[in-house]
Amino acid sequence: MRKRSYLIAAAVLVVILIVVVIVRRDGDKAAPAEVPTASVAPVVRGSLSHTLYLAGQFQPYQVVDVHAKVSGYIKNIYVDIGDKVTAGEVLAVLEVPELAAQLEGTVSAVKASKEAIMRAQNSVARAEAEHTSLHARYERLKKTAAVQPGLIAQQELDDAQSQDLSSEAKIDEAKSALSDAKQQSDVAIANNKRVSALEDYTKVTAPLKGVIIWRYADTGALIQAGTSSDTTTLPVVKLSQSDLLRLRMPVPEDAVEYVHEGELVNVRVDAVNRTFVGKVVRFTRDVSLATRTMETEIDVKNDDLSLTTGMYANTVLQLEHRDNVLTIPEQAVLQNGSKSSVLVVDAQNRVQSRDVVIGLRGSYIVEVMSGLREGERVITGGQTNYQVGETVQPKLIPVPTAADVAQETSGEDQ
Repeated sequence: MRKRSYLIAAAVLVVILIVVVIVRRDGDKAAPAEVPTASVAPVVRGSLSHTLYLAGQFQPYQVVDVHAKVSGYIKNIYVDIGDKVTAGEVLAVLEVPELAAQLEGTVSAVKASKEAIMRAQNSVARAEAEHTSLHARYERLKKTAAVQPGLIAQQELDDAQSQDLSSEAKIDEAKSALSDAKQQSDVAIANNKRVSALEDYTKVTAPLKGVIIWRYADTGALIQAGTSSDTTTLPVVKLSQSDLLRLRMPVPEDAVEYVHEGELVNVRVDAVNRTFVGKVVRFTRDVSLATRTMETEIDVKNDDLSLTTGMYANTVLQLEHRDNVLTIPEQAVLQNGSKSSVLVVDAQNRVQSRDVVIGLRGSYIVEVMSGLREGERVITGGQTNYQVGETVQPKLIPVPTAADVAQETSGEDQ
């Protein structure tokens, strides 16, 4: 009986040993499946752009309050808010009754001055004719007295000479009167031109092409001359040039060095669901102490007036661009103070740590200036889960390119 118990115990032990061996063998076969998976991206050559995304607000290119140059009552006003006008178009007409009377007075003064000139010219002609006659008489008497002494009395000769000199003085007097008449005529003509100009100023015209954005006066309102500085003058209308708009945006201090005149900028306006192409035309060259930004302006054409001042827009400004450089995804870079490093998966799928020097940074990819070679694989996420020297199973992920980023941000309409 005891011998039988020993046999049963031995059989059970053998079964246990067999089970342990099978479990251990199966465990050894499952070991390779426990190798961790790592998302990797290859080091590739490509183009890289440093882009800046900024929001801005549209401003009119020019805004002007249109004043009248003379005081008067509005007789007619032809425009209202929202009307499009051209340069030189008549916006309103003023009624200035006393100005018409002044104009008539200057016309009469000009006519009178011209008549005075004619009278002075006739006086000069008469004086010259009289002087010619008296001078000829004196010369004849003088010659006769020289040929036949004593024939002509000395008194008669002296009277002829006196009359000759007197007639010559009358010529100078007549010419002086003529010069004075011409000066008076010039004054009258100038006054007439001044009053005529004031008469033209009763028509208030647009100084530029644009849109009426406000109207301050109605028919019959008294408008003071805009040239008067001692009174508060009221404009007739406010005019905005809207076919060309200024888009103002604050550029951060660290991007100021990359802003240059003439650079093209994509401008996305969500309010009208369109993307426009603008151009950097001016900037303040001064960084605000409060915001550490520099005001920069982009000119955007608005010929169809689809954009309205005050609208917001999102801009994509390309600060720097490089071609044929080594690039890796931004998330592959580990930053430790001023030093950068990456985890590299070598040909044996083992993890290595590599110090790198990073150059230009884009939105999704960065430039590697040294530390990596083209074709090497870098881990793109969860780097704290891996140890140097550890074997991993690499899983290749697609790497975004500069073209992909540009297509994503450019919009559909151009």
